[in-house]
Amino acid sequence: MRGTPPKPRGDRRIRVLHTVMNMNYGGMERLLADLIRRTDPSRFESHLLVLQYAGRFAEGLEPHAMVHHAVPLPSWTMLWPRPLADQIAAIAPDVVHSHSGVWWKSAFAAHLAGVPKIVHTEHGWVRSESRLVALALKKLCARLSTDIVAVSDDLGAFLAKSVADRPEKVRVVINGVDVDHFCPSRDDGALRRELGIAPEAPIVLSVGRLETVKAHDTMLRAFARLRSNPGPGTSAVLLLVGDGAEKDRQQQLAGELGIAHAVRFAGWRNDVEAAHAAAALFTLTSTSEGTSIALLEAMSAGICPVVTDVGGNAAVLGPDLAHRLVPSGDVDAIARAWRDGLADAARRRGDAEAARARVVARFSIAATVRQYEEIYAAVRS
Repeated sequence: MRGTPPKPRGDRRIRVLHTVMNMNYGGMERLLADLIRRTDPSRFESHLLVLQYAGRFAEGLEPHAMVHHAVPLPSWTMLWPRPLADQIAAIAPDVVHSHSGVWWKSAFAAHLAGVPKIVHTEHGWVRSESRLVALALKKLCARLSTDIVAVSDDLGAFLAKSVADRPEKVRVVINGVDVDHFCPSRDDGALRRELGIAPEAPIVLSVGRLETVKAHDTMLRAFARLRSNPGPGTSAVLLLVGDGAEKDRQQQLAGELGIAHAVRFAGWRNDVEAAHAAAALFTLTSTSEGTSIALLEAMSAGICPVVTDVGGNAAVLGPDLAHRLVPSGDVDAIARAWRDGLADAARRRGDAEAARARVVARFSIAATVRQYEEIYAAVRS
């Protein structure tokens, strides 16, 4: 049974409620925080509802959005999310905008609450979500949603073909980053001293969750291959900024491969800019990506990328940096690409400059926010 739509308010601002599992570390969470901070407050009233807990990227959002914590949601609310629907109805949004991980509960609850516009953004797609049961649930979510947003053309095409009940519901909004904040800077050596990395050691940097989809086992095996062959990679250090369920297993694997002394598991840090400044290369070995925020930030900071050719990575790099793409799962190819990048400093610097220029031209957070504002504003049309 669908609820009663909220009554128009006198202030005429469009009330947008974002729903997310939590706002802890991750590219999606960082993007959402940026979106909330930059949405025009004269036209939109922003709210954030976290289903688990607030987390790091919710800090400092209070001037820009009212932050709500979901009521307890026992397992039966997967079938009937009435407590969440009642909470959403009390907030009375014009738009509910859910983000990866909460689509079903959010869309169903918003539908029950009578919300006029139900938007969902898929920030990526993993193989398990293509199983029949999971895919069927996604299709139900799509039927309840008025708008489905993908963060890459590749993902958008998949959603339009395999998930959406009507392909015209799907829209691609490419992720963006703050290119003024993430910009080239000088390595002051503080991070190296803290982590015990020699001043002359080239750093291969990766930023992201330590989860299966990021394929850090492939990364570590490729790094062991790089270190074992003569050349500029023998003194390299692999710096992993991030945390997750795979951390203990990856640390164990680094020990088994004999490279633990050359790998730094730095956890999540608030000074990722210092890691950018110190890095010679930025890398991702993921088996799936949407449009990676970590990759955009690193390229905006002027780092040469070496990433797997999955999801939106090729579109981010563009034709001028396509030679820095490597096949997913190919340990030898990844090691060779790192070795080539470290061996030719002049070409690496040129590609770093090209990376920065491409993000500035095509992946600004301002453009991303404008497109989401257009979607929200359509509730009035």
